[in-house]
Amino acid sequence: MTDVRLLLVLTENEALTGTHDPRALVEMAVEAEAHGIDGVMLSEHVVLGRDSGAAGEMANPRDYAAPGNQSPDYPWPNSLVVMSAIAQATERLRIVAGAVIAPLRHPLLLAKELGTLDLLSRGRLVVLPTVSWSRDEYAALGVPFTERGKILDEQLDILAKAWGPFPIRHEGRYFSFDDVWLEPGAYTPQGPPIWLGGQGMHPPLIRRLVRHGRGLNPFGPLTDGDLAVLASAMRGAGRDLDELELVGGIRGTFRSSDDLADLGDALSSLPGQLRRGFTTICFKPAMFVRDRAGLPAFYDELTDRVARMASTTGRES
Repeated sequence: MTDVRLLLVLTENEALTGTHDPRALVEMAVEAEAHGIDGVMLSEHVVLGRDSGAAGEMANPRDYAAPGNQSPDYPWPNSLVVMSAIAQATERLRIVAGAVIAPLRHPLLLAKELGTLDLLSRGRLVVLPTVSWSRDEYAALGVPFTERGKILDEQLDILAKAWGPFPIRHEGRYFSFDDVWLEPGAYTPQGPPIWLGGQGMHPPLIRRLVRHGRGLNPFGPLTDGDLAVLASAMRGAGRDLDELELVGGIRGTFRSSDDLADLGDALSSLPGQLRRGFTTICFKPAMFVRDRAGLPAFYDELTDRVARMASTTGRES
């Protein structure tokens, strides 16, 4: 069995860090690296509006933030800024820019930020561009919500050539520019790897994965049928599903608003994910640990249990 990579969901841990202390996120990343965690993932919102809690706020603040389950004052620090600090404070840790809401930025500005971050980390950056879900956020920033998918498609094409050779040019529906240099580029000629995700396996996601993807990080579980459809599309484009890093995760369940989740229960889904080819597993430590003092022992227990489960689980053919 291929070694399993553990990916720490670093934002959304205000139960451990407080709401206004991004330095604590950097400290958590340094500690995670020292205890064998492969990477950290940070997500973002620029602003939240009243639709942030339209589905009802999460019953336990240690649960995952999801579309419509947050208070408008839920704390989302600027993920790219925090990741730059993490890049300087760590040496090995992968840094995943998860859920970068690309349509809210001009793609050249986004490429400049990502390329610089990739250089700072010496190639440890992974980028997961997304369209997100909040109409209020798009309205506040003056970007048409219903066109966000088309905007992302054009941005992905621009990012694919943003690392050179220079000059680069583009003429599209939303963005056009002629002969520009985006130096100093990124750490490698191909730039940071792109992961893509979302709910289910819908046609736009398949198209983006086939064209640009080097990893798949779905929001929620996928069926065998979902993976079969994706595998077929990849083969049709001369690619193989094995070219994609499949990212799964564990999720705790809570009995009350101040409860901790049981790690053993959360890990019960892991063998099934490993058999289906998911080799990178996300986890959120605040689900399982009461305070930061318990993190080192938790990381050690988690890495040990996952390694033992992986050693006895074979991938389905």
